[in-house]
Amino acid sequence: MKKLMALLVACVLVLSACGTNNDNNGATDGAPAAVNKLSVWAWDQNFNVKAINLAKDAFAASNPDFTLDVVESAQNDIVQKLNTGLGSGTTKGLPNIVLIEDYRAQSFLQAYPDMFYDLSSSFKAEDFAEYKLGPTSVDGKHYGIPFDTGVAGLFVRTDLLEQAGYKMADLQDITWEQYIEIGKKVKEKTGIDWISQDPNDLGIIRLMIQSAGSWYVKEDGKTADIANNAAMKEAFEVYKKMMDANIVKIHSDWSQFIANYNKGVAASVPTGNWFTPSITQEASQSGKWAIAPIPKLSKTPNSVHASNLGGSSWYVLNVPGKEKAAEFLGATLGSNTDLYQKLITDVGAIGTYKPAAEGEAYKTGNEYFGGQKTVSDFAAWTAQIPNVNYGLHTYAIEDILIVEMQNYLNGKDLDKVLKDAQSTADAQVK
Repeated sequence: MKKLMALLVACVLVLSACGTNNDNNGATDGAPAAVNKLSVWAWDQNFNVKAINLAKDAFAASNPDFTLDVVESAQNDIVQKLNTGLGSGTTKGLPNIVLIEDYRAQSFLQAYPDMFYDLSSSFKAEDFAEYKLGPTSVDGKHYGIPFDTGVAGLFVRTDLLEQAGYKMADLQDITWEQYIEIGKKVKEKTGIDWISQDPNDLGIIRLMIQSAGSWYVKEDGKTADIANNAAMKEAFEVYKKMMDANIVKIHSDWSQFIANYNKGVAASVPTGNWFTPSITQEASQSGKWAIAPIPKLSKTPNSVHASNLGGSSWYVLNVPGKEKAAEFLGATLGSNTDLYQKLITDVGAIGTYKPAAEGEAYKTGNEYFGGQKTVSDFAAWTAQIPNVNYGLHTYAIEDILIVEMQNYLNGKDLDKVLKDAQSTADAQVK
């Protein structure tokens, strides 16, 4: 009998030990978290992954037992795995921390409202660029630590600009129509196209309309805002003027996009600051580039010379280990100014943490851009970006607009184009 009891006790102990085993670094259902071992999903080995590893190193300096398992996947794969996991109602196989693009954030936060951990007490929201707080928040609660800025600038080949009789001073405080006229002159004098565009990517439209405080959806984040959107209408008009001016080099993928600038067959690009490494990889053009504020819409009130293209933020899933994950993010990307200097020097990532802008890395001139203090300029423009609600349907609506943009370029009336896009969006996007 005593042997039988001893055997039963041993079995209970073994089963208990198995019950606390965590095969997901703190993210299994019902199991206590191994709070010093967390997991994170992110994309881009040389940017986001490198950044979160720098944050890990900074935190581990005062938390020597802390470990972070960083899993790199393509962004689309992360989106698919998140939807599958969260939609199943189980947290098994999910990470503690995940990177989500700002355009997609609200679709996750609103579709799975109980699956994200409230980070409001983990950082000071007022220390971050205001435009980043809308996508990362719901009902006044902050669920994301804002990360990189997608602040846009106008990258320009100064040597080609000067051949057309212009200087960088001529690109300050200009409209898109003026930008096109300058481009026509550059094309006339040099034979080189002014800009490279992908017809299946309307990022430049997003850039234009956010500069006027507008978006594809209304303030509720759900209702499509196309037919009566003044900024959208003007952006379409500008896009067509650009195409009609014969100053656009067409590309069909990312590698062609970069190549058009590295090979010198396009002379300017209004885009996010994240394009800087792609420009600077061509050593022969060092000293031949500079960055100006983006042009603004001329007819739409409140348009400014600042906008955003891309950007992402870090989220904690509501799984075991969430408190440690929040502590980690809050102590690093939520408040560490020294870390943000390393993000500039080691990664080239410009964050949206405002106190970091006073650091030396933000004030250093970039010799590739003729000594221009590009990071400081980008930080200043970041503070001017209008805050809009990206809502739930950015890419679904953009797919509709891509089709109608081609119809517009082929002669369809613009009001009809926008009205039809609105009708399609109303029917397809709920």
